[in-house]
Amino acid sequence: MDNFSLSGRVALVTGASSGLGEHFAKVLAQAGARVVVGARRVDRLHSLVNAITQSGGEALAAAMDVTDADSISAAFDAAETHFDTVDILVNNAGVAAPSRFLDGDEAGWDFTMDTNLKAVWRVAQEAARRLVKAQRGGSIINVASILGLQPGLDQTFYATAKAGVVQLTKTQALELWRKNIRVNALCPGYFETELNSDFFQTDKGKSYLNRIPPQRLGQLDELSGPLLLLASE
Repeated sequence: MDNFSLSGRVALVTGASSGLGEHFAKVLAQAGARVVVGARRVDRLHSLVNAITQSGGEALAAAMDVTDADSISAAFDAAETHFDTVDILVNNAGVAAPSRFLDGDEAGWDFTMDTNLKAVWRVAQEAARRLVKAQRGGSIINVASILGLQPGLDQTFYATAKAGVVQLTKTQALELWRKNIRVNALCPGYFETELNSDFFQTDKGKSYLNRIPPQRLGQLDELSGPLLLLASE
């Protein structure tokens, strides 16, 4: 496991107040990283920080709205003041916004694209610029989705945004490679979180699970290995 050690590294996880982001923050801390957890729900972040520190890790809560450039910059400033330059970024923040093509409106389109695509660019650019300035290498992990690789019914806005994240990841990787900054994406299917657990208890949710090959939701621990592979050297 020494190959996957993150000792001495500083990680920032967006959307860390619940679900995948909360899990990712704990995994990174367990691997030795000092973790900055960012989200709008600061009270949830403080609970997460307490959980990490009680387990022997180091963490910092940073109020962060990924749709606001000043908020993003302030979170990175806090990370550098408290720890050091962020050299692992987990670009996880996003919204689930089911939408039919014919029923969608511009407000829904703009909201989904701003949070799920434009924010990924915003945060990654901030991280990369600071790494280049510090002459440091690092790893950027964008959280896309299986819907970024294939379409899904009633997911026009979300799937389109996540497809954009996939392509953005490829272009970032191509450009930042020479700066010793690796960029990759995780493209999860449906994993059980507090955001979707109620739906998958309904008849419609159970019917969906019966139609997909595993016939079950993913478990968060199944993403821990891929995350550490991409975050570590």
